[in-house]
Amino acid sequence: MPLVVIGLSHHSAPVTVRERFAFAEARIPAVLQLLRDSGIVSEAVILSTCNRVELYAVTAMEPRQAFPALQEFLVKCHDYRDPLNDELYTISEPHSIEHLFKVACGLDSMVLGETEILGQLKKAYDLALQHQHSGSRLNKAFQKAFNVAKFIRTETNIQRGSVSVGSVAVELAEKIFTTLSDRQVMVIGAGDTSEKTARSLLSRGAHSIIVSNRSHERAVELAKELEGRAVHFDEWANEFHKIDIVISSTSAPHYVLDRVKLEPLMRARKNRPLLLIDIAVPRDIEPEVNFLENVYLYNIDDLQAIADDYLKQRKDEIARCEQIIREKAKHLLSSGRPDSLPPNSRPAFGHE
Repeated sequence: MPLVVIGLSHHSAPVTVRERFAFAEARIPAVLQLLRDSGIVSEAVILSTCNRVELYAVTAMEPRQAFPALQEFLVKCHDYRDPLNDELYTISEPHSIEHLFKVACGLDSMVLGETEILGQLKKAYDLALQHQHSGSRLNKAFQKAFNVAKFIRTETNIQRGSVSVGSVAVELAEKIFTTLSDRQVMVIGAGDTSEKTARSLLSRGAHSIIVSNRSHERAVELAKELEGRAVHFDEWANEFHKIDIVISSTSAPHYVLDRVKLEPLMRARKNRPLLLIDIAVPRDIEPEVNFLENVYLYNIDDLQAIADDYLKQRKDEIARCEQIIREKAKHLLSSGRPDSLPPNSRPAFGHE
C-alpha cells in the first residue's frame, strides 16, 4: 500500500487559506479516527503548523482515487466552500517519501534548514502513534525521516546561519527600530514559538519582556525564566501605552486584536510607532489594523522576504542534501518492511 501526502504550505497557499485548514492539536486524534473509519486510509499522521497542513497516509486505494477522496475529507472537515486551484498538492511514492524527508530536514521550510519543524513533525507522529493511527509503514518512514534529518544536520552545512521563524521576526524588529536595547516587548501566547521568540529578543538586547497567556500560570512561569513579568490575558491591553513591539502567537480561533480595540490604545500611547508581528495561524491580529497610523503589522507570510536572505547563504548545500535524501528514500523503498511497532510502543527520539 502506497504512502501518499496531501496538503498545503507557504509554497502553495497564502496564510488566508492555510489558517482555514489548520487543525487544533486537541482535534487531531478524532479527525484521524474519522478518516480511518471512512476506509480511505489504514494509517495517517496530520502535521499542522504555521506554515503547512499536511496529511501523511497509507492507503489501499490507487493514488488517483485516494487523492480526490482525501481532498473531499479535508474540505468537509473545515467546511471550506471556496474554490481550490493549486493550493492543495498531492504527492505519491517515491516523491512522498522524499517530501517527508525534506520536511524533517527543514529543506521545505520558509527558513531553509530551520530545526523547529523536526520537533513539530515528531510531535505529530507521536500523537498519531499514541492513538494507534500509525502502523508499520508510517512508523518506518517517520523514524527514517528523523534519522535522515540528524544525518543532514551533522554532515552538511545546510543549517549554517539558519534561524527559526521567531528569530526572523526579531530580524524584522531590528530593521524597524535599528536596536532593541530601549524597546519594550510584549509576547502574547506562551507556547514554544513565543518562548523562542522572546529568548531571541532578549539575546538582542530587549529592555524588558511582558508575557500574557490564557493560562496565567504558564505566563508567570515563562516570565520568570525570562526575567520579565506576567500579566493576565484579559489585562494585556492595559500595558499598551508602554509597548513598542508585540509578538503574538496564540491558538485562539479568532482575532485577539482588531482595529476597534487597537485604535483607542494607539491614541493612549500618543501614536508612537508600534510593530505587530503575528506568527499565529489562524492569525491573531486583524489585517485592518494596518490602516492605523504608525502601526506596522507583519504576518507569517511577510517573514518570507527575510527568510530569502538566509536562503542565499545555504543554496550551495541544497543539491547535496537533496541527493542524500533521494538515496535514503530509494533505500527505504527497496528495503524489506519490518514488523510494526507494538501498538503502545513509542520510539526513543533522543535529543536533537
